[in-house]
Amino acid sequence: MGSKPDSVVQSIGKTSRYDHRVHRYRKRWEALIPTHTKIQFAGNMGLLSLGTGWDYGKRNQWETDLFLGVLPKYDSKRTKLTLTLKQNYLPWSLHIKDSRFSVEPLSCGMYLNTVLGSEFWVKEPERYPKGYYGFSSKVRINAFLGQRITYDIDPRRRFTAKAITFFYELSTSDLYIVSAFTNQYLKPKDYLSLSFGLKLQLL
Repeated sequence: MGSKPDSVVQSIGKTSRYDHRVHRYRKRWEALIPTHTKIQFAGNMGLLSLGTGWDYGKRNQWETDLFLGVLPKYDSKRTKLTLTLKQNYLPWSLHIKDSRFSVEPLSCGMYLNTVLGSEFWVKEPERYPKGYYGFSSKVRINAFLGQRITYDIDPRRRFTAKAITFFYELSTSDLYIVSAFTNQYLKPKDYLSLSFGLKLQLL
């Protein structure tokens, strides 16, 4: 007997509850896939930091990043690692006519940074008088303002990324802000940090 031809069976009717549940399950897991990677130089989060993150919002105007940075030992005993959770907001993106470039004239946000190591503390050690230090030496709250320029890579020439962004930021921390208000002799260069970075848009 000859073999029967292959047949395709198509379901008729509405999508089942099971199909809806599987779709939601897959969509939630897909949302965990990072959409970009970044490298940042300076910014109160280490000399050099590598990170990954997610774009979201109707215009992808929100970003959440997670960085791992390196802090050289300088005058200390050892090189240290830093961990940073960063939230970015980009209110506008302006396309440059007849080009593949676009400009984000304002980027802003906040980030939490910590230095990994037992010599830093969140709660003031008992060896100090109560209230001697008003801040944790382990966790810093930072705020920043910056600008970006993005190049949309030609689809025929894309390898790993669809776009590349150069950005710079001016940032400061909670401790620096207090120091600036309580020490009149400090200049902006003493409490502001300039950083540069690159973002590779993967998805």
